[in-house]
Amino acid sequence: MKKRILTGIRPTGRLHVGHYFGMLRQIAELQDDFESLVMIADVQALTDNFHRPQKVRAMVLEVAYDLIAGGVDPARSTLFIQSLIPEIAELTLYYGNLVTISRLQQNPTVKAEIAQKRALFGNSVTYGFLGYPVSQAADITAFDADLVPVGEDQLPQIELTREIVRKFNQLYGPTLKEPQARVLHTARIRGLDGGSKMGKSLGNALFLSDEAATVDRKIRSALTDPQKLHLHDPGHPEVCTVFEYHGLFNREGLGSIAAECRSGVRGCVACKRELAERVNAFLEPHRRRRAELEARPSEVLEILMEGTRRARAIAREVLARVKERLHLDYLGGVA
Repeated sequence: MKKRILTGIRPTGRLHVGHYFGMLRQIAELQDDFESLVMIADVQALTDNFHRPQKVRAMVLEVAYDLIAGGVDPARSTLFIQSLIPEIAELTLYYGNLVTISRLQQNPTVKAEIAQKRALFGNSVTYGFLGYPVSQAADITAFDADLVPVGEDQLPQIELTREIVRKFNQLYGPTLKEPQARVLHTARIRGLDGGSKMGKSLGNALFLSDEAATVDRKIRSALTDPQKLHLHDPGHPEVCTVFEYHGLFNREGLGSIAAECRSGVRGCVACKRELAERVNAFLEPHRRRRAELEARPSEVLEILMEGTRRARAIAREVLARVKERLHLDYLGGVA
């Protein structure tokens, strides 16, 4: 039997090229080798969007369009909505007894994210945000996942899941599967403004669904070498955001682009124009597939509902095992 792999993505905005190269492309490539579950994590999205739930709701279908258009095949992967699996919430409650507050506060990923969201939380971080790694442990174990594809920054979350599994199995007997992380091999893609991260809400992203004119406009405003002030000045491609994007969309021409830039032959305007052409050629099939899906929202919703039914059947079995170990299986499990 194939090993089971679980991926989660928060519906907080349409997907951008950072998502594609950092996650989506690799998830699509794994579908033939693994039993693939892809979760739209709307409950987790509420941990820092609790004040605008309508945004999260609206983005569920938007993310589904991008996932399917980007290569996640509903015939080979199970796409489902987190909030429609109540077993996850119940497992989260039980796992909360196995994790201390100090352990959550020491999580380096959570600490970094709290610092980033200081404007939202101030000095009063919510229980839901501090404890979302416990919910992630429930996400993973609810489906008996063997592998979880993550970036290196998410490894502390997987380690906490493994700690919870080991502690539960030690206390109550072998029950839960201990997952392994599968590190996605990709570098973080900078934003168009040169920022260290491309973000949905940072105004520096190229979205997979951007129209050609929008791509042209965004790339025209992208940061280049700040020391190259005139057309024929020698450039420094290693510090240029546009050059970094050529490495994603125009790898075969990268050597000549770098040489022309350093010699002063290549101007920034022409370099950006060539990049925009490459990006639009790359995105056009995605835009076309996405438009077809947008024209049939009820069919995409049914894909999510069918995937949710399949995923919930797995979660029910896991929760039944857990409740039996906790002596909560009253009346033989009949409510």
